[in-house]
Amino acid sequence: MEYDLDSGAHSTYSLHYHLVLTTKYRRGVLTEERTQFIHEVISGFTDNYGVELTNLDGEDDHVHILFRAKPTTDLVKFINTVKGATARRIRNEYADELKTDLWGDSFWNDSYCLISTGQVSLDVLNQYVENQRE
Repeated sequence: MEYDLDSGAHSTYSLHYHLVLTTKYRRGVLTEERTQFIHEVISGFTDNYGVELTNLDGEDDHVHILFRAKPTTDLVKFINTVKGATARRIRNEYADELKTDLWGDSFWNDSYCLISTGQVSLDVLNQYVENQRE
């Protein structure tokens, strides 16, 4: 089995994450257009954090964000930036449409779910060893 590994100066890694954000009060305010807008906002700053956005999808009250990161990525800082920047931009862009469902400055729930989606196996370790021999 062949794996898609990233490498740095002194490391080989494959760090994939699944981030789930829910809207405040689980309000169904996310449309396909707004989800695409969120994707564009996040894509604008992923390079600053050493992150590659691989997929973003969701339903009317939550989004699933799949991304790859570097070992040096500060995940909490990245997630806080995602939540802050997307909330600010979407509330500015769609203020009139959102004011009846969401009030104040809130857009996302305070909490989030972050799941690592990679796994270490003997095959990965064997591939790492083979790469080191080259």
